[in-house]
Amino acid sequence: QVRLLESGGGSGQAGGSLSVSCAASRKLYYMGWFRQAPGKEREGVAIISSSGSTTYAESVKGRFTISRDNSKNTVSLQMGSLTPEDSAMYYCAADEWISSGDWLRPSEYDHWGQGIQVTVSS
Repeated sequence: QVRLLESGGGSGQAGGSLSVSCAASRKLYYMGWFRQAPGKEREGVAIISSSGSTTYAESVKGRFTISRDNSKNTVSLQMGSLTPEDSAMYYCAADEWISSGDWLRPSEYDHWGQGIQVTVSS
């Protein structure tokens, strides 16, 4: 069984920065982050493969940076230039392979963290 434990997040100001981190019990090829705001669908934010390839949602490109440490089975997301629309529960997700080729599709992932809150005030 894969365990994913998130940390970080919290509250921040618009224009500021926050980060979230995830520690996995074992290495998975694809690791990254999704988010879900109340009343909205879960959406992909950023994914990174074990080889370092990345995919970002258009809404966060240029503002968020994903990284991973394969020796520690961790993945982190640095979130900058925050806006209130970034407020959501952020979920760490991981899996070994993606059948559709869409790295940002929630249904492609079998392993999920419990979620961690990010709140951005204006």
